[in-house]
Parts: sequence; C-alpha cells; structure tokens
Amino acid sequence: MKAFLLGGVVVALSVLHMGHAETLEPAERPKGPVILKVDGKIAHANVAQEAHFDRAMLYALPQYAFETDTPWTDGSSHYSGPLMRTVLAHVGYAGDRVHVAALNGYEAEIPISDFYDYDVILALERNQKQIPIREYGPLWVLYPFSQDEALLSEKIRFRAVWQVMQINVR
Repeated sequence: MKAFLLGGVVVALSVLHMGHAETLEPAERPKGPVILKVDGKIAHANVAQEAHFDRAMLYALPQYAFETDTPWTDGSSHYSGPLMRTVLAHVGYAGDRVHVAALNGYEAEIPISDFYDYDVILALERNQKQIPIREYGPLWVLYPFSQDEALLSEKIRFRAVWQVMQINVR
C-alpha cells in the first residue's frame, strides 16, 4: 500500500511541476531598459502576452558571429548576436512569419524559413562594440550577405531590418 501511495504522490508532483514550468517560461523579466518586444503567436511571455528583452537577456542567449559586407556599410565587419531562430525558439513561436518593426518606422515581413535557410542573426555588436542607433542599432536583423550571392537580392535586402524594436510572430 505504501508503494502505491508513494507512486501517486510522485505522479501528482510531476503533473504540478509540468504545469508550473509551462506558465513560467521565460521566467526572467528584464532588469534593464527593454530593447526588444516579441508578441503574437508565442508560448512564453514574461510581461502580459509579450516577451520583453533587455540587452543582458539577449546576450544570455547563445551567440553567433560572422564577417560580412552589407549594402549599407563600408567594407567587411564582424557582427554578432543570437540567431533569429534561437530568439524565436526561446519565446516558443508558433507562426510561419514575423513582422519586424523598427524605431524609424520601417516594417518588414520575413518568412521564418529564412532563419533556417540562412544563419540570420539579431545583431547586437559590430566589430565587438554595441551598435549605436545612428549606425543601425541597437538591434539589426542581419543576413550573412557575403556568404551567398542570392542574399544580395532586393527582396532579402528589404528584410534586413535595422533599429529593431518589435517582432510580431504571425
């Protein structure tokens, strides 16, 4: 009889634990200024129905880097930040595209498949320095332009949004 009761307690605790974990992802709330908001079809919010990120939270995600030229900057630069697919996985996305809005009012639709076809990053740094607003920061949806000539198309260039502030998963 003790084994049966113990088994029931373990099952009950497991069910409680699973339900608790689902409501807390991501549990962390921003401690610094919010530089990115993600909303829409996401499972893991930390402020109302949105996922808010400060700079430290984005740096806490696995970082990826590449060297690339861009159509808007002189010469090749080293860019780093989390992969866009990592950011979306962190918030538990359920859509097939994102709508990205920038501080300057620019907006673009990007199919999420781009983030799996290419190593697109949410650039936080250029040449190991935070990207200032006047130089396309603080966040830039950046494609590795130098790695594939197909990325230099007008269609892709319009998807490389700088001064990112909001991502809506659709």
